Amino acid sequence: MELRQLEYFVAVAEEANFTRAAERLHVAQPGVSAQIRRLERELGQPLLDRSARAVRLTEVGAAALPHARAALAAVAGVRQAVDDLTGLVRGQVAMGMVSSRGPVNLPDLLARFHERHPAVDITLAEATSDVLLAGVADGRFDIALIGVSGEPPPGIGFEVVLDEPLVAVSGPDDPLTAHATITLSELESRSLVSLPKGTGMRAIVDAAFLADSAQPRVTLEAGDPNVVAQLVGRGLGVAVVPMSLATHYTELHAMEITRPAGLRAKLALAWRTEGPVSPAARVFISQARVLLGL
Repeated sequence: MELRQLEYFVAVAEEANFTRAAERLHVAQPGVSAQIRRLERELGQPLLDRSARAVRLTEVGAAALPHARAALAAVAGVRQAVDDLTGLVRGQVAMGMVSSRGPVNLPDLLARFHERHPAVDITLAEATSDVLLAGVADGRFDIALIGVSGEPPPGIGFEVVLDEPLVAVSGPDDPLTAHATITLSELESRSLVSLPKGTGMRAIVDAAFLADSAQPRVTLEAGDPNVVAQLVGRGLGVAVVPMSLATHYTELHAMEITRPAGLRAKLALAWRTEGPVSPAARVFISQARVLLGL
């Protein structure tokens, strides 16, 4: 009995189809069929019922399947034990990020992890916070840097890596340059430049206007916060942005928001706290928290 025979048997049982199992295993379909027939001959009993379009487990196959899975898991455990002992990490880590990262040096974080664990393949994708959170929950991402607008959903843990005030900004020739403070209701009639819906920042801004009994008039949207700042700088509207962005663009006039008070922008690392997490992802999450001082 060979491990690959058990692997093929489990794949066919889960896919209920030889062709799909072969595609999942990246091998030729006749090879899968041949190996499973060898396994059945060795056991002296059929494991699969091939009479219908969908392949089904026989009674013997159903009894054997948990043991085949346990055998494969035991082999994976042996490999992991050796890797843990030698400090070797293999596998893949999928990370997501929002476009607005502020001063968080994500390239440095990824480069330092790659230097320590060159055998791990790292993928990186950019999306809005709601898409990233959904991706973390369903396993598409192992970890994500998101904009925080509330408490995380069940099964998701996060730690804040950046927390700074939000301010209103206008262009250098705007009459608002005479103001040091402002309320959001005073911006209700102005054209607002904003990140799109689905971003953490947009959720915070929309909720803040609602708290001040005001309705934002968003006329320009941009997925990049830097573009938002540049549009405001050219006199095309006003915006609510993090303090660090306002100070970076010196042509912008920043105003403290006094109502509602205490508005803040937060970036956080998010990861699954329930369900499977690969060894490589566990190491990456741990090291990311250390490198970011969490």
